[in-house]
Amino acid sequence: MLNFDEARFVRIQSGAVALRERIEAVVAQCLAAGAQNIFFLGTGGAAILMHPAAQLLQRRSGFPALVDITAELQLAQSVHLTDKSIVVLPSLSGTTKESVALLSRIKDVGATVITLVGHQETPLGKGGDHVFVNFAEDDTSCESFYLQSLFISLAVLKHRGELAQSERILAELEQLPRLLLEVKRSYEKEAAGFAQKLAASDYHIITGAGNVWPQAWYYGMCILEEMQWIRTRPVHASDFFHGTLELVDKDVSVVLFKGEDSARPLADRVETFAPTYTDKLTVLDTADFELPGISPDVRALVSPIVLATALERVSAHLEVIRNHPLTTRRYYKRVAY
Repeated sequence: MLNFDEARFVRIQSGAVALRERIEAVVAQCLAAGAQNIFFLGTGGAAILMHPAAQLLQRRSGFPALVDITAELQLAQSVHLTDKSIVVLPSLSGTTKESVALLSRIKDVGATVITLVGHQETPLGKGGDHVFVNFAEDDTSCESFYLQSLFISLAVLKHRGELAQSERILAELEQLPRLLLEVKRSYEKEAAGFAQKLAASDYHIITGAGNVWPQAWYYGMCILEEMQWIRTRPVHASDFFHGTLELVDKDVSVVLFKGEDSARPLADRVETFAPTYTDKLTVLDTADFELPGISPDVRALVSPIVLATALERVSAHLEVIRNHPLTTRRYYKRVAY
């Protein structure tokens, strides 16, 4: 595979899986101590990657799960953030300015802080009540954060008696690092073709629904815009029909991500509409990937992770095709802002 270290990838994702038992113990401790809600926060891309886990609880649990914009919460506060709250703060660097700034306020409130970081010796690596460290870099962090946050939500469901067949589900998730590697291997040729399509346009409408919508948002904002300087319009597949569809014509690229949860029909609707009006519809569907040993309900849970894994291969080809390294920035962490 192009510019890819297989052993490194498996090691990092196995590291995320290895945190599961401790995550479960910490969540059980918080619930036993009387926790009344959980906030999934973070900044930028890391915050977006928390959305599938939050949505899982919002759909399946009576335990309140909230998301908020960290920078706004620092300014506006929230009546829901109390000493009975669990706060999840992810930051790969452990130094993200907005999240570090909020940490002291959360501590003052008395909430229990769970930090997910790539480096221990950092403000967030040292500042959480419960710190989970799994080294990763940009090309491996999506899956790691998705897995860790998923384990947090599954732990809530399990300990509240809201997760049927929990042991089977968790046992299947243990297989993911190896299976994700096979997804990458199987998709390498198609990824190169997808990258060619992305490189051929300077603007893309990117859409999805359910638990893969955050991956559409993330890929547009954090990869194509930040790392490739390609203009995008991420839009939820439902909202696509309430404004954005008017931008579609035969030369406009529409990129559709499809997962396997209950929101799939919303993506189907876009897939039915778009080919009539554009010659540039590209679909990436997790149902096309083999995941031996993974049951349909677990496939639905891990659809964002599978998409992230496949899209990393697209990005690896895209930076070569465009002669634009993914590490190139004009402003991000380079100038004052």
